[in-house]
Amino acid sequence: MSNPENLGYTEEHEWVDLAVASATVGVTKYAADALGDVVFVQLPAVGDKLTKGEACGEIESTKSVSDLFAPADGEVVEINEAVVDTPELVNTDPFGDGWLFRMRVEDEPELLDAAAYAEFTKEGGE
Repeated sequence: MSNPENLGYTEEHEWVDLAVASATVGVTKYAADALGDVVFVQLPAVGDKLTKGEACGEIESTKSVSDLFAPADGEVVEINEAVVDTPELVNTDPFGDGWLFRMRVEDEPELLDAAAYAEFTKEGGE
């Protein structure tokens, strides 16, 4: 699965869709594959104020626990309850039903485009 061209990406392996009033955030297929089978997702709460680059949740897999990082400054306006109830959606549909939360961003963040993110992950992406 290639990275959708219409999304922006962070070096922490989150994707961001800024095409709507509130930005939709999820983790990339690369991150989902690296995590292994996701068994638990802890998301920020609606109303939480997020600061770009700071941890705002966790994703637990059969391999490890990884922090989820805020891709921008802003406020959480919705969380994906389906992914909380069915965390394996992160693995099976990371760019669709496996989205994590929506946020109102204060300023548009600097993000990698799909080609730059592909190059970043090809080089190790750690």
